[in-house]
Amino acid sequence: MSITTQPRKRRKEDRPAELMTAALGLFVEKGFAATRLEDVALCAGVSKGTLYLYFDSKEALFKSVIQEGVVPVLVEGEGIAARHEGNAFELLEKLLANWWAGIGETNFAGIPKLMVAEARNFPEVAQFYYENVIRRGRALLGSALERGMASGEFARLDVETTIDVVIAPVLMLFIWRYSLAGCQSTPADPRQYMAIHLSLLRAGLKGSQV
Repeated sequence: MSITTQPRKRRKEDRPAELMTAALGLFVEKGFAATRLEDVALCAGVSKGTLYLYFDSKEALFKSVIQEGVVPVLVEGEGIAARHEGNAFELLEKLLANWWAGIGETNFAGIPKLMVAEARNFPEVAQFYYENVIRRGRALLGSALERGMASGEFARLDVETTIDVVIAPVLMLFIWRYSLAGCQSTPADPRQYMAIHLSLLRAGLKGSQV
């Protein structure tokens, strides 16, 4: 006896998530300027009119992608920091591991390249990203660094500059992956890259006071 299965009916409540998933893929592939709303709708399998029921502009769609996809990773990081009882470097490792798992291993890793390339052309979008992602992420890392400096685990360094140094290699890994990595005959191993980064951080943060 054969069993006939009916196609799963798409639910209206699923559509915003489907549209955001389609938008993220196109933003990463084409950039913000070149992504058209009709392409997002086509990719998500809906009409452009349906898309406008949920998002009134490309900027609103981008902000939702960030708010629903990237910000929750920062919220998780804040929770990790609040519960952490070990030393400061262990916290730093946890925060970077959480960021890598939530962002680095997903399509969201393509967003930093997009922002670097198009921030000046879309200042409102860039400001939104800065306030909701960069500023919040910097505060999270800064709190871990200040904890280590206050306890004497880390050398006393300028916190804002140290945040830059901690973040820069991770951002470079993301940007390289979505740009020049295709020119390499042997792609870099991101896990090895992150392990070396953490090893260098451990030695540098515990070094003599600068």
